Amino acid sequence: MYDILMVEDEQELAQLISIYIEKAGYTIQRAASGEEALAFLQQDKAKMLLLDITLPGIDGFAVCREVRKTGSVPILMISARVGKEDQLNGFRLGADDYIEKPVDPDLLTAKIRSLFTRSYGVRAQNDILTCGDITIDKTARKVYKNTALVELNVKEYGLLLLLAENSGKTLDKNFLFNSIWGADSFSENQTLTVHIKMLRDKIEDDPRKPTHIKTVWGVGYCYEEL
Repeated sequence: MYDILMVEDEQELAQLISIYIEKAGYTIQRAASGEEALAFLQQDKAKMLLLDITLPGIDGFAVCREVRKTGSVPILMISARVGKEDQLNGFRLGADDYIEKPVDPDLLTAKIRSLFTRSYGVRAQNDILTCGDITIDKTARKVYKNTALVELNVKEYGLLLLLAENSGKTLDKNFLFNSIWGADSFSENQTLTVHIKMLRDKIEDDPRKPTHIKTVWGVGYCYEEL
């Protein structure tokens, strides 16, 4: 499940909004039309809908109406239209809030946080750790690269979290091994090297040339944000 499904046909705007939303610690999936959004919601779920009114084919009002027939997911509408009637129509159809284009990133983020709080209760921001294109949801113990879920085992997750929480710092191999496997563990130290390789295979664009988990020769490893 994604935090937010954004339905926006202007690709440059969608990309810009995605960057700000991900930096705020939320996972996001994009749809470029109303039809694409409704098809996505039949197969998957999102905790919030960020919905443009003006879309090719089915417009945002129609999408809002269809979504409200079967669910109560929070809906934040976006539009270049500034008329009061469009806003009122959105609210009548079940939208929870409204923001005008050009979108102010700070205002959008504030509205998203407020809507999440009203709909799902308060969630501490330190439960979400965002390091470059990697997002770690510490409550759900899930890791995302951009918006894609990364499947990690328990040790891989613990190792990545430890590195990411100390982003920019070089962590000694013995410290990493003892923290994840325990000082009294019978596992071989080579286990750390193997798990680092497995992590790189899953989160790096090119595991042979890692940009996140860097080796500090003779010392240990350092996590770097892109």
